[in-house]
Amino acid sequence: MSILADTLTPPRRLPAPLAVLRLLKPWTWFPPMWAYLCGAVSVAAIADWGMIALGVLLAGPITCGMSQAANDWCDRHVDAINEPSRPIPSGRIPGRWGLWIAQLMTLLSLAVGMYLGPFVFGATLLACAAAWAYSAEPIRAKRSGIWGPLLCGLAYETLPWVTGAAVLASATPSSNVLIVATLYGLGAFGIMTLNDFKAVKGDRKMGLRSLPVLLGPNRAAHVACWAMIIPQWIAIALLTFWDMPMHAAAIACLTAIQIAAMRTLIRDPEGKAQWYQGMGILFYISGMMVAAFALRNIGG
Repeated sequence: MSILADTLTPPRRLPAPLAVLRLLKPWTWFPPMWAYLCGAVSVAAIADWGMIALGVLLAGPITCGMSQAANDWCDRHVDAINEPSRPIPSGRIPGRWGLWIAQLMTLLSLAVGMYLGPFVFGATLLACAAAWAYSAEPIRAKRSGIWGPLLCGLAYETLPWVTGAAVLASATPSSNVLIVATLYGLGAFGIMTLNDFKAVKGDRKMGLRSLPVLLGPNRAAHVACWAMIIPQWIAIALLTFWDMPMHAAAIACLTAIQIAAMRTLIRDPEGKAQWYQGMGILFYISGMMVAAFALRNIGG
């Protein structure tokens, strides 16, 4: 009876509202929103809460949501193998609606960025270009296990951090802010590599050369861990040099917890990659905020 009902159900013409929300992946909005807040905290300026709130919305639901929609549209053939229940391959977002949603949100991102000023507009333009370059042909940076995670990490962490700092300071951020924001963006390379573990089967079949595909799970996990730890060690050294020993010590403690969790990850990379993303990364982003407060005290 249910099979007969399924065959009689006409194909959907409009996207299901909950499917659109899933397409935009709200659980992915947090990293750029957090990075934007870190940028706002890292400068010693009077807070304009309206600008901060709008910037957080731009970084998360609008621009990051756009990037997720673009990625799902460009990945619809891979997702049909890895996760056929996703909105586009499942048909809950029919036809070319996935593409249209991504394009409309690109325009919305640019409009909000323009409203927030020339610097934010330029940063938003870069973010939108990075999102499409990551997912779409002919560039499709995600085919590379190096350039894809690197581009994604810088776009998710460094760019919103620098943008948040620039909005609050109404000026180009200091070199200290730029250096620390770049370090945490580079460290996010490891986070993005761990994210690739869930799609190894489809990536291999579709020719995407992620690090888990190229190196195998164990070696890729080692690379991801070192990629996350080394930038934090550099940040600790810099904060110590900049006479912020307490902040440096706090980040050192958070890094030590990550290393302990990484030992569990290394023993079973495929089984523990998502576990580490849910637990270990919490200490990474906590260190980001500690670094932001240190920069504020320095006069970032």
